[in-house]
Amino acid sequence: MDPKVSNEEKGQPKDSVDKVELDPEVENPADDSCVLVADDSCILVEDSSQSQDSSVDETVHVLPETPDSDGGQDQGRPPQEGMGVGDTGDRSLEQEQMTIQPDVTTSEGKEGLSQVEQTGDSLQEISQLSEEGVQVQLSSENQEPMEYDYPTPVFDFSKAPVQVTGATTEFGEFSSNFLKGCKWSPDGSCILTNSDDNTLRLFNLPVQLYQGQAEGLEELTSVLQMREGETIYDYCWYPRMTSLQPETCCLVSTCKDNPIHLWDAFTGQLRCTYKAYDHVDEVVAAHSLTFNPEGNKLYCGFNKTVRIFETNRPGRECETRKTYANKTGQGGIISCIDVSPENPDIYACGSYSKSVGVYTEPKGKLLFHLQGQQGGVTQVMFSPDGNRLYSGGRKDPEILCWDMRNPGAVLFSLKREVVTNQRMYFHISSTGQYLVSGGQGGVISVWDTTLTPEPENSTSAEPVLQPVLTWRGHNDAVNGVSIHPFATLLATASGQRKFRLPMDSSESDTDESDEELMSDRHLTRDNSLRVWSLSA
Repeated sequence: MDPKVSNEEKGQPKDSVDKVELDPEVENPADDSCVLVADDSCILVEDSSQSQDSSVDETVHVLPETPDSDGGQDQGRPPQEGMGVGDTGDRSLEQEQMTIQPDVTTSEGKEGLSQVEQTGDSLQEISQLSEEGVQVQLSSENQEPMEYDYPTPVFDFSKAPVQVTGATTEFGEFSSNFLKGCKWSPDGSCILTNSDDNTLRLFNLPVQLYQGQAEGLEELTSVLQMREGETIYDYCWYPRMTSLQPETCCLVSTCKDNPIHLWDAFTGQLRCTYKAYDHVDEVVAAHSLTFNPEGNKLYCGFNKTVRIFETNRPGRECETRKTYANKTGQGGIISCIDVSPENPDIYACGSYSKSVGVYTEPKGKLLFHLQGQQGGVTQVMFSPDGNRLYSGGRKDPEILCWDMRNPGAVLFSLKREVVTNQRMYFHISSTGQYLVSGGQGGVISVWDTTLTPEPENSTSAEPVLQPVLTWRGHNDAVNGVSIHPFATLLATASGQRKFRLPMDSSESDTDESDEELMSDRHLTRDNSLRVWSLSA
């Protein structure tokens, strides 16, 4: 495979695109005019009185409805198995802090904890005011922002990981209910999954794992279920989410023929929607979405278009950026988006036209256009330092590592088994050293990106990095992998769509109907979520 870089559409001849076209006038992306979230302790959402005008200098932020608190005590995420939607349990704030955040530090020591406890009454008042249509905002004059000092995980890939828990019964009720990925929450307290029954499920991490007990854990049971009406295209967490601040516990999802939904991760209720309209003023669904690192912008991918919503301004107001115009640029459906964690003014878009575009703020100017995937791109992800961009596609056995300091250059490729159109996720550790991905046959592979790759053969277009560890983790396609943000844990999800096979003539009578002649007896299904320990 010969990587190609061009600003033209994919129809350009392969022999003439081994170059990168850079725009000589790259503006300095410094746009401070956007509306930011008022402080780190809240997500600001839909205005109950959108008809009211607000001045430019005095922007009014509207808070979402938050769970009612009792006596000023913070309500933690429901830890008990079997709890339904809306159950919050009676766990105290001290226990929540012990089990969810490994190390919480403030500038005033213990006073930081009392400040969190005092927000209970104010949150209840804010919720009541919001129900009455009053515009309110959370004041942070007397509150110090919390800083979380997560430890750097030390992984041991000298041996195969050990499974510590998982969830199978949750998805085994229907034989075709396969998973479509899994994602740890930013604070590492729970796992979010997507499955073929158009449901997002939330699983709490067992408290025993925080205490170092990895044996004898019961099977995970979802504590929240958020159902969509159609096939879910994409979903992601709010990046500043922490369980100690319920107003930050939310996530977004997009599904077919529906607007973008912002869900409350404590109650499972819908907080607000972000609506995009086409040229005939009909709602059009986003195919991909992601937040910027600050969480104040929501990037959404459409057909040859990227739309950007302000997080605290739900509704139809958004910025529209065409990725393909005048027969130049990046065409096709924008299937995945990622924002650079080191430079939030840079974002990358993957397209089903087998291309990757890298853009810059504030106007979404195309920096360079990368072509080289064998299939439509289904995921792009920056390394934590922003110097590398990884991309993977459907029906494509390669994950390409692009050098952001030398646009168009492929540092190395990673081999995996992908033979269908299913989205196969990969994930990078918080340090950027390890990359994990699943495969079609249930094999999970780990690569150390700091090692020197070796050319596969003399005719190889780029060197191939060999994995440091592979093991068979599932009996079906591993479509989702997610590394815990600070613990030595890995979550994987498996399953794929399978069709019934015709029965052997010797196994059936000729008088049976066509439906009865189809059998799934020889099909192997593994629709499960599994959590692995990667510690020594």
